[in-house]
Amino acid sequence: MDAADVSGDLEKVLFTNDEIQARVAEIAARIDADYEGRELLLVGVLNGAVMVMSDLQRAMRSHVEMDWMAVSSYGAGTQSSGVVRILKDLNVDLEGRHVIVVEDIIDTGLTLSYLMSNLASRQPASLEIMTMFRKPDAAQMEVPVKYVGFEIPNEFVVGYGLDYAGRYRNLRDVGTLARHVYA
Repeated sequence: MDAADVSGDLEKVLFTNDEIQARVAEIAARIDADYEGRELLLVGVLNGAVMVMSDLQRAMRSHVEMDWMAVSSYGAGTQSSGVVRILKDLNVDLEGRHVIVVEDIIDTGLTLSYLMSNLASRQPASLEIMTMFRKPDAAQMEVPVKYVGFEIPNEFVVGYGLDYAGRYRNLRDVGTLARHVYA
């Protein structure tokens, strides 16, 4: 799905698929160089990171292993419950491994901060973060991110894995969702 398919739902397109793919390729090359000669495990955070993780690992020239986690801090509502729950844990042991956590977006940083603390307790050799999008103005907790695709405004965005009510994840572009869709 392209932005033209949902143009009435978007206020503006922030990044086209071509811009996103070019940035993914740049980050993949940087990770390949940074981890040359080392085994690397990419840990995707479900559901949003599916697109980023797929494109990132396909753009890399080195062998990588992948695993997935699902975490939630919301419960049944739209407000954070303040309690982070692991809904799906990793299938592999992290001890002594070089790990990059792959996220679609970082806004407040609260859930990711918990997740990084949890993963660090599993004694990986190294632990870094890659995110495709970061909202610096929304940060409530600083989380050190080594690889950032794009910094974006603190607006409601959809596409490339980012959703609203389960929709728009398959939008190849990223855009600001029009207020009439969610108001």
